[in-house]
Amino acid sequence: MNIFRVLSHSLISKFTFRTGLVLLITISLFAFFNITTLKEVFLMDAKDDVETVSEIILHTTHFQMLEDNRQRVYQMMEEVCQHEKIDRIRLFSTAGQVHFSTYSEEIGKKVSQLEGNCPDCDNDAMASDFFPFENSRRIFQNAVGADILSVTTAIYNKPSCSSAACHVHPPDMKTLGYLEVQGSLAKIGVQASSYRNSIAAFGVTMLLLVIICLSWMTQSMVIRPVHELLLHANKVSKMELDSRLERTSNDEIGELSDAFNEMTARLKETSEEYHLLTETLEAKVLERTQEIANVSSQLVRSEKLASLGQLVAGIAHEINNPLAGILMFANMFAKDPRLDKAQREDALTIVHETNRCADIVKRLLDFSRTSIPDKRLKSLSQIMESTLALVEHHANVNDIDIVRHYGINLPEIDVDPTQMEQVFINLLVNACHAMPVGGRLTIGMRTDAKGDQLITTIEDTGVGIPEENLGRIFDPFFTTKNQELNGVAGTGLGLSVSYGIIHNHGGQIKVRSVVNHGTVFTVELPVASLMRTNETVAFPESRASTA
Repeated sequence: MNIFRVLSHSLISKFTFRTGLVLLITISLFAFFNITTLKEVFLMDAKDDVETVSEIILHTTHFQMLEDNRQRVYQMMEEVCQHEKIDRIRLFSTAGQVHFSTYSEEIGKKVSQLEGNCPDCDNDAMASDFFPFENSRRIFQNAVGADILSVTTAIYNKPSCSSAACHVHPPDMKTLGYLEVQGSLAKIGVQASSYRNSIAAFGVTMLLLVIICLSWMTQSMVIRPVHELLLHANKVSKMELDSRLERTSNDEIGELSDAFNEMTARLKETSEEYHLLTETLEAKVLERTQEIANVSSQLVRSEKLASLGQLVAGIAHEINNPLAGILMFANMFAKDPRLDKAQREDALTIVHETNRCADIVKRLLDFSRTSIPDKRLKSLSQIMESTLALVEHHANVNDIDIVRHYGINLPEIDVDPTQMEQVFINLLVNACHAMPVGGRLTIGMRTDAKGDQLITTIEDTGVGIPEENLGRIFDPFFTTKNQELNGVAGTGLGLSVSYGIIHNHGGQIKVRSVVNHGTVFTVELPVASLMRTNETVAFPESRASTA
């Protein structure tokens, strides 16, 4: 059942079955008409043969009849009847009486006694012109069921016959009698059967050969290419777009293979473009989201800075003057010789803390003040060296080794030397504070692979910064120095100021740190000269970039 189901869905089985059915009908019709026509031809040939035999008998017995030598005539008819194609020979009178028959039992009888289909033959008065067998041809079956062809030929009264002494027929008598020759059609049936069998064998052989040839051609020219197209279509449906069809012919199947290959290639291009567009769209969405977050952060920071500006203005007016008075009287009080040693130390403490308050106010003013970089072409390594000279003594005191790694032929860049020195001081001092018991401070300076950026790294082996604080170290007033280090407490403004300076120079500052392993600050500045603008100082974002 499964095989039948598979074959019923197979293209080659459908094509073979229908082609075979058409061929079978065609060969059957051809055989039918051919055999029918051939039987008619055989029958016509048999009729001609029997008529020829009748004519030969009449002509060869003519002289014997003139001499009234009937015995010789009958003997000749007996000899002719010995032929395999001749079944019977009879002579009738015009009245229908049998004068001679190769079947002796019929002699003397009338046609009505011999033929059941001739009721009028009993009538002796029937005119000869109405004799039912005159010049007739008929086919019937004999007693054993064999097909017989009967040809009846009239024997006319010729002048030579009517004038012969042996005859008593008057000259006005038209017909003397009838000669019937019956030929067997058995051989015709055998020939027809043989021909029919030959046609059937030929038809079956031809049908099998044609089916085999058609099956082979269909398999090689249609089924196999269609199967390959189906496999290719299945691969394409599974998005295996690297699949290709091999063109094996130059016909329509080959053109269809090329069309499939072109369709697959275009589908692959479209798919790649779609994936690229999706990836690009995702990147653009992330980029735009980040930009929106940055803008939002800048807005929040702007509000903070606006509030900070108001606070700083109030501090400048309300605190600076009292601090100046406190500082002046504290100095005078500390220098009074009437004070004992303990009181003098208390007075010096007041002076120290007042100076620290004044320094904090100054830092706040510096932070909020608009600062336009005064840029000029300078060597960043020289600025770094001059900055190191300021903090080198502090590093030596804390047992800190300074290691330099400067690149060769570093270009000069367009910077504000004073502001860059301020940035380096903040970073170097922070690094020293992170190593209270000593360590190694490594300073590197190089250009990137394209030569577009000058990269400076300041790496320490200090205590590191916790990961949760990395995103906030550039925020104003945020500091990790919860306790005073070497007598200095953090205000949370140094890195914020440094971030704004680097940003105004068109660069960026990054940080990465591991607790108890150290911290690396990376400053990237463009090598190309920057256009000077009247922008205000840009303050750091709420989330720092990490290298």
